Amino acid sequence: MASLYLVATPIGNLGDITLRALETLKAVEVIACEDTRHSLGLLTHFGIRKTLLACHANDEERGAGRILGLLAEGRDVAYISDAGTPGISDPGAVAARMAREAGYPVIPIPGPSAFAALMSVAGIGGRSVLFDGFPSPKPGRRRSRVVELMARDEAFVLYESPFRIGKLLADIMAVDPSRTVVVGREMTKIHEEIVAGRADEMFARFGAEGAGRGEFALLVAPKQKDRSISEK
Repeated sequence: MASLYLVATPIGNLGDITLRALETLKAVEVIACEDTRHSLGLLTHFGIRKTLLACHANDEERGAGRILGLLAEGRDVAYISDAGTPGISDPGAVAARMAREAGYPVIPIPGPSAFAALMSVAGIGGRSVLFDGFPSPKPGRRRSRVVELMARDEAFVLYESPFRIGKLLADIMAVDPSRTVVVGREMTKIHEEIVAGRADEMFARFGAEGAGRGEFALLVAPKQKDRSISEK
């Protein structure tokens, strides 16, 4: 029976791709991509030439249906998003669900993830952390969600674009300017920057127009952890 492989790819540094990911991409017959133009650069770099199938984020159902058609023909398919692990704030979840419901093996090929990378260097422990992905671009919804998240007794992680990072940090600062925030910018890339400090300090550093270039991942410390830091 054909299988669907969910393959993690580098979030910046191409050296982070795993040997197993390369083996899988070379072995399958078709590679389904969030954006074939973007993925072509990665595949070309590693000398991988395969049939590519576009599975755009704004039409996951259709892309998943095309993947099911290939699986039905007995063809193994690998799914890759533009960067990182599919299904974690990236397309891929719909294809995984539909393939499993249809009886096909769905196999994870783990690897790079901005969420895991930021957690590993944040220095903020705890038994649980909430991953909330990209906030709503609508100001009212974003602010309401930030208030909800900051009222919880656990850390949370958000992704944000360079165009809205200042607005997100302003919303966090408005709730609690002293809350500890760990900011990862352009992670694994040449201009990688990982900074920790108070919410108001992070806003001063990245909130100005043009100051927040690159993709961002933010970890916001829980309330109880924040108090212990401030008491030291």
